[in-house]
Amino acid sequence: MTMDEIRGAVEGKMDLSIGALKNNLTKIRTGRANPALLDTVQVDYYGALLPISQVANVSLIDARTIGIQPWEKGMGAKIEKAIRDSDLGLNPASMGDLIRVPMPAMTEERRRELTKVVRGEGENAKIAVRNLRRDANEAAKKQVKDKLASEDEQKRSEVDIQKLTDRHIVAIDQLVAAKEQDLMAV
Repeated sequence: MTMDEIRGAVEGKMDLSIGALKNNLTKIRTGRANPALLDTVQVDYYGALLPISQVANVSLIDARTIGIQPWEKGMGAKIEKAIRDSDLGLNPASMGDLIRVPMPAMTEERRRELTKVVRGEGENAKIAVRNLRRDANEAAKKQVKDKLASEDEQKRSEVDIQKLTDRHIVAIDQLVAAKEQDLMAV
């Protein structure tokens, strides 16, 4: 593996870490409705557990309400039960075939708790990026030890990897700040 391949691999993995952070941040509930909030809720569908999006149409009715339209008549009660049993703290209401899931207003205390959760997610992403940096630097050192690269190449590689790390950490900080601002907006 050359120094360029090491750099390319670590950049791809760092990008995946940021993607995972974005995914985790979408699951943290703000006061607004977001269909992605229900992605983790599983529904019993003929003995198999499936995400709600695979058994119903999930859409936004308004800024604070998610609408769920089951594709089969008997699924409404199962979907409601799955949402109630989830740890999201949501209370769905059935209106004929449509299930409405209103987003409860968040208290100031709950908003502060969630900002701590967001910061924790951001810190976990930073740790992952730093671990990737460490692994890449070790791989570069191994290249020099095995006499496949020069020490100058190793130093250049370490500088490039540090620049990548810094860029990804700034991106993580921006995502966390944006989510915190979103949470604290009333």
